[in-house]
Amino acid sequence: MSQPQMEDVGALMRAVAAEVIWPRFRALKDHEVMEKGAGDVVTAADIESEARLTEALRRMAPGSVVVGEEAHHEDPAILARFDADAPVWVIDPLDGTRNFSRGRETFCMLVAYVVGHEARRGWLYDPATDRLAMAELGAGATMDGRPLKSAAAPAEAAMIGQINLNWFPADRRGRIERDATRRFGTFDRLYCAGHDFLGQALDQRHFSFYRRLWPWDHAAGVLIRREAGGVVDRLDGAPYRAGERVEGLLSAPDRDSWARLAEFLRAG
Repeated sequence: MSQPQMEDVGALMRAVAAEVIWPRFRALKDHEVMEKGAGDVVTAADIESEARLTEALRRMAPGSVVVGEEAHHEDPAILARFDADAPVWVIDPLDGTRNFSRGRETFCMLVAYVVGHEARRGWLYDPATDRLAMAELGAGATMDGRPLKSAAAPAEAAMIGQINLNWFPADRRGRIERDATRRFGTFDRLYCAGHDFLGQALDQRHFSFYRRLWPWDHAAGVLIRREAGGVVDRLDGAPYRAGERVEGLLSAPDRDSWARLAEFLRAG
């Protein structure tokens, strides 16, 4: 099966954002914001954009299947699609929904094309700035056609990033946050994994540690970060595989900084 064209998927994401997402930004009606779990919201923009992307992406790659965030909410069993032979489109139709629903511009769209649990291609579109990042396994990452290449890690005290403290027992979190801030610099949580990985690829951010790994949050971003030169691996040493329900994913600019962060986290 031939792989989808990078430019075609990027154009589709731009069109869906222009027609479905951007018109609702700071214009959501009360009935267009729903709660699907404690502190977890979904909007009409999420639902409609996923439906549009699902239909179009299936046509681009006949025989492929789709795993979308909102479809998973309705049917968690769709994660089994990763274990079959068909290529899987992974869709986060609106990453950073909480920000979007509150009128904040830190949101994006994420799409990955996964074969055998491995992301082969990934796309990230930021409607607020009209920036499109793309990556192909082994071929590098780009931002609006320009190569993305991450710089080496800065001094530890100058690093900016985030650590999901819920990984640790509750009675240790305060101490770990204080120790990490003293050693690794600034904590800045974006509530949008796509923007986090993009910021790292652009050297505006440097590290992240995620506890829960949902494929729509991470598959595209991990590929873009890696293809830009960064290191992203599971803290337990096993390879990251899209679709697996595991915990603990660490991203850093290079292998040395990754190892230092990993040592700190494992000691916590």
